[in-house]
Amino acid sequence: MADTKTVPETDVESKTQLAPPWNVIVHDDPITLMTYVTQVFMKVFGYEKARAERHMLEVHNSGKSIVWTGGREQAEMYVAKLRGYYLRATLEQVDS
Repeated sequence: MADTKTVPETDVESKTQLAPPWNVIVHDDPITLMTYVTQVFMKVFGYEKARAERHMLEVHNSGKSIVWTGGREQAEMYVAKLRGYYLRATLEQVDS
């Protein structure tokens, strides 16, 4: 008979860490027309007019609005598009 040894299994815990989401923020400026901002939100994000207007009013009244949250690459693309329409847009990581 062969002498066999039993090796105990060790619990290995693997943790998958997802990349944190990023906010796309549009800031108020004194020049851009509110109707223009609403149209840009509808075009860039595909928002319905009511949602685009809510974000536009938040920008106007509060000075900024988080208009989109998600993955970093997509957020960077949105910021670039918004800047292409001459809106003041920034990117920030969501606090976890």
